[in-house]
Amino acid sequence: MIKRELLLGDEALALGALHAGLSGVYAYPGTPSTEITEYIQGHPLTAERGIHCTWSANEKTAMEEALGLSFAGKRAPVCMKHVGMNVAADAFVNSAMTGANGGLVVVAADDPSMHSSQNEQDSRHYAIAAKLPMFEPSDAAESLAFAKLAYEVSEKFDTPVLLKMCTRVAHSQSVVEPSARQEVTPVPYEKNIAKFVMMPACAKARHPIVEQRTLALQAWAETAEINRMEDGADHSIGLIASSTSYQYVKEVCGSRYPVLKLGMVNPLPVEKIRAFAQSVA
Repeated sequence: MIKRELLLGDEALALGALHAGLSGVYAYPGTPSTEITEYIQGHPLTAERGIHCTWSANEKTAMEEALGLSFAGKRAPVCMKHVGMNVAADAFVNSAMTGANGGLVVVAADDPSMHSSQNEQDSRHYAIAAKLPMFEPSDAAESLAFAKLAYEVSEKFDTPVLLKMCTRVAHSQSVVEPSARQEVTPVPYEKNIAKFVMMPACAKARHPIVEQRTLALQAWAETAEINRMEDGADHSIGLIASSTSYQYVKEVCGSRYPVLKLGMVNPLPVEKIRAFAQSVA
């Protein structure tokens, strides 16, 4: 019988990545993301499985190291706070063109209200600009589940996945149900200059692939369980929410109004949103 645990959102995300079979983690410290790598460093599985843990010189270096491990066919997360996305942007946007090989999850921890940051920028804009899928968990249990799912999506659609945390999710606790670690066979590496080397000629050829991938991800989002409708007694209005905003909606409204809870915010499930809008006055 698996024992339930009370974990912070950061810790739960880290545990989900460990159980998904990651081979290494790369990060640059910064609240509210630091605890992810610290948890992995201290977990017994890390020493037992020889998982590579590195605090990198900066976020761009961390992104490139994680991307390299992905190219080698192994699963890796790269972790940073929201302002670190500015530093990692060159490698991050480029990774949308190359795609992944082994699963690659980019964790960006936003800090609304600037509890420990110089700004409160929204990392969702990076997902939209780069044309990459983005998940937003709303509590620790979803942080664990979404981390595991993100690796599956990454390898299925040949793409990095941006997983956005925020302070209230990263640093709040809820009960999670851990599972056994999944032992993953590395995806074989094959030399492919047209895919992995983004010289202009190669990048131009990759662009249609990125557009088709976006359409495929949008179709997947329409039926994905992480985007769900919750009925309410009063259909005079409907509420669409993600991340910690969903928790605020449920705290204030309970089950009074219908809610469309989005776990994947890019690309959006357009048809599901239309259907939800039509179901309310």
